[in-house]
Order: sequence, then C-alpha cells, then structure tokens
Amino acid sequence: MVRDDRISKELSRIPYAETLGLKPLLINEEFTLVMPFIETNIGNPTLPALHGGAISGLMEMAAIIQLLIDQDAERPLPKPIGINVDYLRKGHPKDTYARAVIFKQGSRVANVRVQAWQDDYDKPIAAMQGHYLLSKTD
Repeated sequence: MVRDDRISKELSRIPYAETLGLKPLLINEEFTLVMPFIETNIGNPTLPALHGGAISGLMEMAAIIQLLIDQDAERPLPKPIGINVDYLRKGHPKDTYARAVIFKQGSRVANVRVQAWQDDYDKPIAAMQGHYLLSKTD
C-alpha cells in the first residue's frame, strides 16, 4: 500500500522538487505528482508558457519517486542514465500533473515512462522515457 507520508518523505530528499513546488496526489492508490502553477515556472512570459525544464523536472521527479515507492527498503536516489523528453503541446500557466509507469526493472537498471498533462490525461503536454541506475541492494 502506498502512503502519502512515505511519498512526502521521498520528495523531501530532492531539493529541486521543493523549488518546483511539487505535491503528491493519490487517487485509488495511484501515485500522481502535481506541479501547482507558480510564476517562477514560466519560461516564456509573452505566451505565457511553462518552462520546458520545469515540465521535464516534474516528469523526472515522478519517475524517481515511483521507483523509490516501489521499493520496500529505503535506497539512495536512482540516477538517470538517459532521458528522452517529447514536448507535445504548450504548457499553459496552470497546474500540471505527471504519472510514471515502470516498464522494466532489473536489479541495476529500470526503464520508466512518464506522461505529463494539464486538463485531460488523454491530451499529454509531454512524455518522457528514462533509464535509471538503481543502487545495489545488500
């Protein structure tokens, strides 16, 4: 069972998560990460549009936290090996959500896919695929 306090504890280990203002959201045991809209996450004030780095940061944090909460024991943070982000739509100045799915996890490497959206899960603003190095278990 996933617990909100465990997710908050894992998020507190990542300073960038606080910078982005990330908050956990559990819906029927399904972990979703929320980036509430804040002015500092705007990349282009003329449009206005969210900064691509803020969107990719949200997705990377969702992947890392999903990997951590799937483990029974506390581990060091997974390290990104390679990440590919596809920006699909403009990120409007509003709350943004991300959900990660672990597609394959071995003893040392995990493959994670993440989708970010705003109003409709079926209309993502960005998608990420990442490979992460996991710490050894003793």
